[in-house]
Amino acid sequence: MLIYLLLAERGVEIIADRGVSAVVAPAEWEAICREMEAHLREGSYEAAALAGIHAVSDLLAQHFPGSRAPRREQPDRPVVL
Repeated sequence: MLIYLLLAERGVEIIADRGVSAVVAPAEWEAICREMEAHLREGSYEAAALAGIHAVSDLLAQHFPGSRAPRREQPDRPVVL
């Protein structure tokens, strides 16, 4: 998931991978973008970011509910290249 904030234009784009896009309707993403843009117009940048993150998390949980205890798919340690 990528939530892209266009601060100069007070716009938002949400980009999901193909698997998520096949299940979640574009209108659902648009509703989240509009909510975030309303916060941006007011100058509430933190509120916009938090509202977007929470809305995307809730939407993903609705369409992809977990079936067991959370697990870590990626290690928490940094990768040094």
